Amino acid sequence: MATDMNPLLSLDARYYTDPAIFEIESRGLFASSWQFAGHASQLQRPGDYFTFEMAGESLFCVMDRDGAINAFYNVCQHRAHQLVQGSGRANVLTCPYHAWSYDLGGQLRAGPNIKAVEGFRREDICLTKVPIENFCGFLFVNLDPDARPMDEWFPGVRSELAAHVPQIEQLRPLEWVEIPETCNWKVSVENYSECYHCTLNHETFATGIVRPETYDIQPQGHCLRHTTECQNLDAMSYPIDLSANDYAGVYSSWFLWPMFSFQVYPGNLLNTYHWRAVDADHVIVWRGWYSIDGVESETVRQLAVQDRETTVEEDIHLVESVQRGLKSRGYRPGPLVMDPACGVNSEHSIAVLQSWMRDAADRMGTTAAG
Repeated sequence: MATDMNPLLSLDARYYTDPAIFEIESRGLFASSWQFAGHASQLQRPGDYFTFEMAGESLFCVMDRDGAINAFYNVCQHRAHQLVQGSGRANVLTCPYHAWSYDLGGQLRAGPNIKAVEGFRREDICLTKVPIENFCGFLFVNLDPDARPMDEWFPGVRSELAAHVPQIEQLRPLEWVEIPETCNWKVSVENYSECYHCTLNHETFATGIVRPETYDIQPQGHCLRHTTECQNLDAMSYPIDLSANDYAGVYSSWFLWPMFSFQVYPGNLLNTYHWRAVDADHVIVWRGWYSIDGVESETVRQLAVQDRETTVEEDIHLVESVQRGLKSRGYRPGPLVMDPACGVNSEHSIAVLQSWMRDAADRMGTTAAG
């Protein structure tokens, strides 16, 4: 417990640099938390599917004949060949190794010469399902078969998103961009989860989008909720209509632990961050931008370019420098700036975030050791 004489210190460097901790996170945290798979608009018709990876596993989402979306481990139950690659559409899911085939609900349909096997029960064989949720059009999966619903993890977020982006269910991806960063995923997530550095490092964001003096971040379940007012209209770097919606003049973000964030720019413009951890020293950040029905939008395109050329590019240099510094023998974890009033110059959100990070690594590490 931190006191006036003993301030709360940042996490030890090993949490960001030790490959063993990354392996613990991969087996534990990544496999037992809600992770972004893709957007529901990628699956328009029965048989549409797409593959993705998380926690060292290959998985895929597919729409069944009733229009429901299922998620499965991407592995045939015969002799473990992967079933599908990339994305596409199929009436049945047929393994390319021995042609065992499954219906869109995962049930085995047929296989060459399986009737020759005495006692073979086709109905006993099914692909292994993964819990999946459609969260405002965004598909999330969890490898924990007993996972608590997303609304328990992130209370209030679904309704708040719908209020800030009333047409969120009609949004479609306009562009997704992969941004590699040479740092631990937690370094990048921490950078996103405070604005203590914004005024000094993000001039365009701090003077052309938000009013930093109004910036605040508060925990909301396992969500970190960012709120701030937009800049004066004459200072905004793109045009907005304040009369369009009750929330048109605010910036809001919902960071969903551990690796996804919904971000609504002034003007009710939705974009997303999705972190894909590669190893202890590398992460890929997917930046998504959306428009109604995926229709071309000059404003969204311009804002996406502005974001990449300013905030994103600036953050890459920051997080990669931090990762190098964490490996220095001269680094000692310093005290977090914990302002009781919170606000833009406080790191109280980092204290919350690091408590989740520490718990995930230490708890799972203890379990593995036991």
